[in-house]
Amino acid sequence: LVALGGDHSITLPLLRALANRRGAPALVHFDAHVDTWPDNFGQVYAHGSVFYHSIEDGLLEPRRRIQIGIRSPVERKVHDWTLARGVTIMTAPEVHEAGPAAVAARIRDVVGQAPVYLSFDIDVLDPAFAPGTGTPEIGGLASWQAQAILRRLQGLKFVGMDVVEV
Repeated sequence: LVALGGDHSITLPLLRALANRRGAPALVHFDAHVDTWPDNFGQVYAHGSVFYHSIEDGLLEPRRRIQIGIRSPVERKVHDWTLARGVTIMTAPEVHEAGPAAVAARIRDVVGQAPVYLSFDIDVLDPAFAPGTGTPEIGGLASWQAQAILRRLQGLKFVGMDVVEV
C-alpha cells in the first residue's frame, strides 16, 4: 500500500483498509506534529487527529509506534495522552543530537519484527527543504538526515506507506 500526496487525513482510511486486510501494523511516523488531537480546529476527522483515531480504533500495534521529528507546540494533555498510549516520541532536537544511526536503531527497537506502516509528513523537514507544506515549523530535519535514517531501516517489514502534506 503506497499513497502519495494529500493531507494527513488520508492516512486514517488507509490504515483502516490495511488493518482490515493484514492486521494492525507498527507505525513509523515522521512529522513536525503529533497528530493525536481528538479534533483539529473543531473538526473531528482532520489532518491533526489521524493518529488519535487510529489509536482509539485499534488500527495500530500497541506500543510499536514511534514519531520522529516532533517540534510543534502541543497541549500537555494531548502530549500526555499520546505517551500514555505507548507512543514513543523523538523530537527534532533529539534527532539532531542523536544522529541518523541512533534514530534508526531506536526505530528498530520500537517496531521490532512487526509489520510496519511508514507515514512521512513532509513538514518533518525544515521549511528550507520543504517550502511547499501547509504547516511549516522551524528546526526540522534536513533532507540528508531523513534519507540517512530511512536508508538504515532496510530490512524492516514495510506493508504500507504514505507521503503527505505536500
